[in-house]
Amino acid sequence: MTYSILIVDDDIAIKESVEEYLKILSYNVKSALNAWEALTLLESFDADMVLTDIMMQGMDGLELTKRIKAKFDIDVMVMTGYSADYSYEEAVKAGASDFIFKPFRFEELDLRIKRVLRESELKKERTRMLKEMEELAITDALTGLYNSRHFFHQIKQEIKRYDRYSRALSLMILDIDFFKQYNDTWGHLEGDKVLMHIGRIISACMRSMDTAYRYGGEEFAVLLPETDLKMACVVGNRIKDSIAAEIFRPEPGKTQTVTVSIGACELLEEEDFRAFIKRTDKAMYTSKQTGRNRLTAS
Repeated sequence: MTYSILIVDDDIAIKESVEEYLKILSYNVKSALNAWEALTLLESFDADMVLTDIMMQGMDGLELTKRIKAKFDIDVMVMTGYSADYSYEEAVKAGASDFIFKPFRFEELDLRIKRVLRESELKKERTRMLKEMEELAITDALTGLYNSRHFFHQIKQEIKRYDRYSRALSLMILDIDFFKQYNDTWGHLEGDKVLMHIGRIISACMRSMDTAYRYGGEEFAVLLPETDLKMACVVGNRIKDSIAAEIFRPEPGKTQTVTVSIGACELLEEEDFRAFIKRTDKAMYTSKQTGRNRLTAS
């Protein structure tokens, strides 16, 4: 991997000698004579590190470091020949990853750059892994939708938002009709394919503000913030009709369709999440009892 480095120094001789050395080491290098030029370059130059002098005309290197860290995810190493005027602690407080005194040996500079870049890669990898672990903790592995654990967390948050801003909140609960019969006839692997397809259909039919969850075995939930019951029914009927139109092929030469029963409710004033879910669940069971493949609003 080729790393990119931006050098910022108003001493042309030092800037050019450092630039030449780093290019010999196969870094992708650009340079700037002052902080403002550097900030402009960073808008188009995808740097992994900025190497900046502290003492410069106009904006100094510590202020530049602060501005870089506020706007970009880039490591900064500061260099100075004025050891009495600036401390390592000041550089770190400004956001620098390392600090080197002039004059320095190029070999030392290279070692420090490599250490900072290596630590940066480790930090990014750790962040990526933590994000993946968080996703696994709240995501249903089969459908890719959020899981029930996240559903209960999110519905509480949405109700708090409703309490603060009095904006409509609706909930839908969907249950696959005769899903046990489908599993018994075609097997659980084919049943899993149905669940995966329905998860994709729900995601495709939702608006960007909505969130979908695998609520139970063959049950799904959709939270619709800032949405009244009428609009929730529009989204719900779109999901219901799209699922009914899907053709499944559990074995060669065999085609099957599935349907869902849906309950939809809008949150009532002072209603807690348990009552909200229970009321929506009851509406869904009304759809079951009155013929299935339908939506009941309550």
